[in-house]
Amino acid sequence: MLVGAITHLAQRGANEIKIPSIMFTNRHQTKAYVSLGSNIGDRAGNLLLAIRGMTEAAMCVTRLSSVYETAPVSEVQQPPFLNMVVEVGNTLPTPEQVMARLLRIEFVLGRTREIKDGPRTIDMDLLLYGDLEKNTEFLMLPHPRLHQRRFVLEPLVEISPHCLHPTLKCTASKLLENSEDKSEVRVWSPKQAFASLLA
Repeated sequence: MLVGAITHLAQRGANEIKIPSIMFTNRHQTKAYVSLGSNIGDRAGNLLLAIRGMTEAAMCVTRLSSVYETAPVSEVQQPPFLNMVVEVGNTLPTPEQVMARLLRIEFVLGRTREIKDGPRTIDMDLLLYGDLEKNTEFLMLPHPRLHQRRFVLEPLVEISPHCLHPTLKCTASKLLENSEDKSEVRVWSPKQAFASLLA
């Protein structure tokens, strides 16, 4: 069941995934975008558990990107990541509440921070919250490195190419077009992953 769900995430994208309609509603105009990443253990399973955690924390998931495999952006030697972006809508909690819930999900899924930019079971970043700008010790919006990371921009453009960066006044698609990050970001396929293990 888990492999089947992740196969849908990786191969079909958000618009074709069959998830109960209560999770997918566009009644509220403000959207938030959350990036997910994992490179320890069952990476795909960790992404799925993070999404489940978001829905259980009363966040209404409205769209999911495909799953992408990317090289780590770190000097620390570690395995490649699986990354994706989730759109959250409907009646949103406050940005601080969203961030607190994401941190709680990370904790429950075993996220630790002993090594800066080190490997992690799950990494959840609040990228955008409508056109809101914030700069506090707890939360920075938009995410300060959003425009520099291809592994974030590729899945973001897939589900919301026209969303606007409120500080840079550029759409996500334009940010990706102008990105200086040339690292490889490719759609992940479970079949290819299993084949590489058997090679």
